[in-house]
Amino acid sequence: MSSKLVGRFFPFLEWLGELKNTQTIKADLVAGITVALVLVPQSMAYAQLAGLPAYVGLYASFLPVIIASLFGSSRQLATGPVAIVSLMTAAALEPLALTPQGYLAYAAIIAMMVGAIQLLLGILRLGVLVDFMSHPVVLGFTNAAALIIASSQVNKILGITSRKGEHNYETLWHLVQDLGQTHFVTLSMGVLSIFLLVSIKKLSPRLPNILITVVTCTLVSYFFSYGEQGGAIVGAVNAGLPAFKIPDVEFVNVKNLMVPAAVIALLGFVEAISVAKALSQETSQRLSADQELVGQGLSNLVSSLFQGYAVSGSFSRSAVNFTAKAKTGFSSVITGLLVAITLLYLTPLLHHLPQATLAAVIMVAVIGLIKIEPIEHVWNVHPHDGFVAIVVFLSTLFFAPHLEDGIMIGVLLSLGLYIYQTMRPKLLEVARHNDGTLRGADTFKLQTTDTVAIYRYDGDLYFVNAGYLERQLLNKVADKPDLKVLILDLESVSLIDATGEEIIGLIAENMKVSGIDFYLARPKKPLMDVFKRTGLVDKVGEQNFFLTREDAALFAKNKFGDAVDIEPLINYMPLEELDTHLGKNFDK
Repeated sequence: MSSKLVGRFFPFLEWLGELKNTQTIKADLVAGITVALVLVPQSMAYAQLAGLPAYVGLYASFLPVIIASLFGSSRQLATGPVAIVSLMTAAALEPLALTPQGYLAYAAIIAMMVGAIQLLLGILRLGVLVDFMSHPVVLGFTNAAALIIASSQVNKILGITSRKGEHNYETLWHLVQDLGQTHFVTLSMGVLSIFLLVSIKKLSPRLPNILITVVTCTLVSYFFSYGEQGGAIVGAVNAGLPAFKIPDVEFVNVKNLMVPAAVIALLGFVEAISVAKALSQETSQRLSADQELVGQGLSNLVSSLFQGYAVSGSFSRSAVNFTAKAKTGFSSVITGLLVAITLLYLTPLLHHLPQATLAAVIMVAVIGLIKIEPIEHVWNVHPHDGFVAIVVFLSTLFFAPHLEDGIMIGVLLSLGLYIYQTMRPKLLEVARHNDGTLRGADTFKLQTTDTVAIYRYDGDLYFVNAGYLERQLLNKVADKPDLKVLILDLESVSLIDATGEEIIGLIAENMKVSGIDFYLARPKKPLMDVFKRTGLVDKVGEQNFFLTREDAALFAKNKFGDAVDIEPLINYMPLEELDTHLGKNFDK
């Protein structure tokens, strides 16, 4: 088996040999322990966000973490429960009105579907499909999801039993109406938790603020009988490692989960690959999107078969892993093993952990995802991008908890705007600038000629814009009644379809009928190959294809003499020099 195939099926072999170095093992041990201290309380909080018991978060933080590190390509990516995937899991399952056991089973089946999709995309090397989720779409969705997640935890901070509405904004309105039912003991614990999380991170960023807050609030809960005063606590946590279990579900409900699972699979991978790319830029290590899909897919499949739920790469924990100087995926193996130790021996310590503290952990974590500046930035890059980000943001908020609707609207809007932009590519008449180059005549107020016109077409040529090119050229030709030579610059055309090729032929025929010479300048080799295969070269005339626009203009001058004026375009070259200059070669 070749080394390439070994790396494909067993990527961990690339770093396994590095563990012979004691410094590498030491660094990975420290990083693995550090991430575990964050992961244990955070995974329990995210499981709660998904509507699952806290111990399910621990299940999803054991084997899935190890599998992702062994079969993914990133050495520092920390996989496990994350906020957005947890929220989308809850949004997918809530409409099904399931029993507690049914909820667990369907959460696992979503993880299985997510894993199968990601694994299949990875095996088929289709990681490029995630590019359909453009940056503005992800940006708008992330900001909206962060607000939805934070708002979903407010009732737990206040100690109010939430009255669910069909949409998230209706649930929030019910919460406002029920503010008089606030449980002040719970509110005090929630405020204490938020204060500790924020102040510790601000005063000493290196300290594990989540772990310190969880330990402190659990001790306060225990010594002050928080649960007996009406405060909600985690309660008994199932001890022991998760057993292998195939989810027992009904197919009719599985069909309803296909779209949410596909969205979770793609969005979860976008989150994972984004942080993996950022880390690889810092470490200069090899990163494969397809291999990462395989790692994330296997991780989710294992999570589903061992009573967990959907997982993904975490921004915050990956940053902790990187900051702790993790060298290889062994650090995540250590993290997973420490979660296993917690499940085996430490679950009794979690009994008095306040639910309000877990809610505070979620709120503080996701507030950092709300960022307005990136939306302003994409707007400045192109208003269309800013518009997409804002529409996705608002539609996600409106349709919540049906979060996939916001994503789908964003993807369709992005594709629609892209097609709209390509339907009207620029067609500019160019003339000689003072610096000697050919530039847009209207833009730079350059002199043109009525007898020879050079038009630069900026874009690909296919069915949605081919007709536009024909109409624009014919209109421009109509404005030049003395025109004898039309030169079309195709240098920007990298893709052409059958409609585009046909339009070029029609333009050539129209020009011939009008008595105008039609030249094509700077076509790339792939275009020339198409034109040769289809016979367009013979239709237009092989002598009418030119490597440069200057060559085309010079050819026209030597053919028509004083009947044409090319002075505003280029400097004249005598016929004897032109014969030597014209050495056509379209192989580039």
